[in-house]
This record gives sequence, C-alpha cells and structure tokens, in this order.
Amino acid sequence: MSADDDFDVFYQKWRSPILRSLALALGDVGLAGEAVDEAMTRAVARWDTVKGYDRPEGWLYRVGLNWARGVFRKRRYELLSDIEAGSQVWDDPLSDPDLIEAVGRLSLKLRTVVVARYHMDFSTAEVAEVLGIPEGTVKSRLSRALDQLGRELGEVL
Repeated sequence: MSADDDFDVFYQKWRSPILRSLALALGDVGLAGEAVDEAMTRAVARWDTVKGYDRPEGWLYRVGLNWARGVFRKRRYELLSDIEAGSQVWDDPLSDPDLIEAVGRLSLKLRTVVVARYHMDFSTAEVAEVLGIPEGTVKSRLSRALDQLGRELGEVL
C-alpha cells in the first residue's frame, strides 16, 4: 500500500466523523466543513508525520478547531449555530434536537471538550493532549458542561 493509499483510507474513515464533531463543537456546519477540509489538507502535506501519531484523528480535530478559532477571531463575533437535527451531518444517534440545542448553548471551550470526550470517545487524557490543555482543566470543563446540560435537559447526566 502506498502512502497515498494510506491517506485515502484515513480520509474515508475520518472525514465524516471529524466533520460531525467539529460541527457540534463549533455550532456551524459550514465552518466545520471548511475546517475539516483545511485540516485534511494539512494532514496530507504532513502525512509521514501525522500517520505516526497515536490518534491522528485527534490531531485532525485540533487542527480544525484551531483553524476555526482563527476564523472566529477574524470575524470578531461568535457565529450562531445553524445545526438542524436531521440535516445530512446528523446520521448518528446524536440527533436529539434538544441535546444538540443544549450543547450549542455551551461556550466554545466547554463544547470542544464535551464533543471530544463523548462524541469522539476520547479519554480525558486524550482530550487534554488533543486540545493542548491540562487534564485537570478537561475534567473541570466537563463537570461544568455536564452540570449545565443537566440543568437544561432536566436530567442527571
């Protein structure tokens, strides 16, 4: 298998899950599409290095988030969520409109941690590594996010 084939397999496996995760974390499907495309472009350019990472998909998620944060800074305002339950992005069990709306109301810092931990199924240590923050910060943000989601959804999460 050539390096190109190796990247093609990675791309096919991870583009959609990263797109859904970034859309959920960012609250903007269009921006998430641009971010995943930018991250994939950077991944293919550095594929010899990226493929050696323990979680190349984590690297991809972080690069996409960082790129989108740059867009947020350039626009100087927070984008509103355009996620609609049932849209083509939501082809998995995480299509509960109440949950999507509640997650969308979390701050970007809380959303990115929640999405990485629960939607991407990363451990707290992996979330910390992917986002470049201490594991204690991940746990703190998860706690605050789950408290807020619990209050909004009327459930114990």
